[in-house]
Amino acid sequence: MHVVVFGATGLLGGKVVNELLDQGDSVTAVVRDFERAKPLANKGVALLKGDLKDIDSLHNAFQNMEKPIDGLVTTAYGYSRSKPGDTLKSVDDQGNKNLVAAAKAANVGRFVFTSILTADKAVNVPHFYQKSKTEEVIECSGLDWVSLRPGGFLDTLLTLNEKSIRKGKLMMPADLEARTSVILSDDVAKYLAKAFHLPDISGERIDLGIYPTTNLIELAEALSEVLGHQVKASSPPKFLTSMMFRVMGLFSPFMQDNIKAMEYVSSGQYVADLKRQTELFGEPPTLQDSLQRWAAKQ
Repeated sequence: MHVVVFGATGLLGGKVVNELLDQGDSVTAVVRDFERAKPLANKGVALLKGDLKDIDSLHNAFQNMEKPIDGLVTTAYGYSRSKPGDTLKSVDDQGNKNLVAAAKAANVGRFVFTSILTADKAVNVPHFYQKSKTEEVIECSGLDWVSLRPGGFLDTLLTLNEKSIRKGKLMMPADLEARTSVILSDDVAKYLAKAFHLPDISGERIDLGIYPTTNLIELAEALSEVLGHQVKASSPPKFLTSMMFRVMGLFSPFMQDNIKAMEYVSSGQYVADLKRQTELFGEPPTLQDSLQRWAAKQ
């Protein structure tokens, strides 16, 4: 199949490209920065210029494809505001609307969207809830589409805390006992790539996570076994965490969103229903296996 990837220069998008190539698909990446995308070209990925914020650039990119587009996957987002002009409104909202409209006009095959677990319930978390609103836009477009909804990226959480984990501490500003769903980004990328070769999934929103759900206490205990030294989970006092986040939020809208996201994850609602994942992709990865794979890369 010929699959077009948006977000290919990012962490998850780059892994999706590798998975697509490994399963024999041809890949075109629509990117803003050719220089940053050179490693993709070296792998045989075709590159075209395009920006979600500029619908004309998307139309041009699709018109310049050398092959019919069997599928499209997007892992792109702007809510972290990592680049000038990228915002929740400009990229995640209007940018995705532009992409859906351009994909429809280009008669794109399956549209695979990277969402967030239980996005429709997270009404108070802007960058979570926006994912569900985008799902509605895609659904109304008439495209053949599927949305994968992963839990939190376990490898990102652990890598950000790697230094403290080495010292035996896993400190997170969240409820230590709240059950939540996590998953490795490697597994999310694999499922995103496989979604193009699965029949009869059009219009589905599919939760992704490990089995079973976990909490920070259990995560620390499992880490202790895998790493061979004790790791203890702890959380700063709530009043201190709240004060720190609110001060930081004065200077960063994304930090304000993260405060709300942490509160939502601690509510116990951020839990995946793994039935459909299991039916489509096989037995979900376990916490122990996921931690071992993460540790092997450190």
